[in-house]
Amino acid sequence: MRRCGLPAIIAHVNITQLPGNPRMGTRVLPRMPERLDRRPRWWAELLLIAVVYAAYSGGRLLARGDVSTAVDHGLAILHYEKLLYLNAEHPLNRLFTAEPWIGIPADFAYASLHYLVTPAVLVWLYLRRPGSYLAARTWLMASTLLGLVGFTLMPTCPPRLLDAAYGFTDTMAQYSSYGWWGGEASAPRGLGGLTNQYAAMPSLHVGWALWCGILVWQHARTPLVRYLGAAYPALTLLIVLGTANHYLLDGVAGAAVMGIGWLLTPHALRLAGRFRRKSPDVSGGWDTSAGELLPAQRSSADDDTPAAAR
Repeated sequence: MRRCGLPAIIAHVNITQLPGNPRMGTRVLPRMPERLDRRPRWWAELLLIAVVYAAYSGGRLLARGDVSTAVDHGLAILHYEKLLYLNAEHPLNRLFTAEPWIGIPADFAYASLHYLVTPAVLVWLYLRRPGSYLAARTWLMASTLLGLVGFTLMPTCPPRLLDAAYGFTDTMAQYSSYGWWGGEASAPRGLGGLTNQYAAMPSLHVGWALWCGILVWQHARTPLVRYLGAAYPALTLLIVLGTANHYLLDGVAGAAVMGIGWLLTPHALRLAGRFRRKSPDVSGGWDTSAGELLPAQRSSADDDTPAAAR
């Protein structure tokens, strides 16, 4: 069955019945291995996500690289875009600079949405689509770590930090008095030194937005929410270009990183399944809930019951 209006980026892996959705849809995430098709414990997930994000943030800071090298990489991207007749950044940046009613909300969106929407989608999947949660979480983490590799190998100066002769205006600095961010970064004022401003390639703003959009399109039940999810990556791309935080090729690279992470997800899930099968199973293979006795304890309890009755 072919779905009209489905964004081309969503690959048709196989057509199947979506969990909890009576309509036929396109499955994007790989099927879960049998022992992983359950909701993990929430505290373990919080701990894992915190550790991965801390490693990502720390690695991002350590991957700052040389400023002159980052500028050279930024200029090289502009050169390749010129060869490809691509120039979406300049007209959008001029529009955002000239029209505060567009530029100011765009800066707020750039500084906040990826911190709000991405965790919200992750929590929603955990609560409402547990069968797809582990694959989605693994996909997000794998892609994020791949993005960190990109920051390390290719530190890139964003358009807003290039010399003014190249025609870009830093809207984050221009409208900084309207928000919590400082003139040097989208971080809160005074904390700009704790961010890596040269981590532009790939754009994980675009990558994470694409992740959110695909999952919302796949799992949301109402058409309005699904189409809002599909529009979110496109809107994010316009924002990162108009605020001069990324080049168009940064966004393309962000989508490519998510694609590679998606391809790696089934392998990561199978590896996790093997690790779990090899780890000690204190329940003897039985599934137990909180406060429930293990099989050996049940036998002891049954033996004690007649004595207690006597």
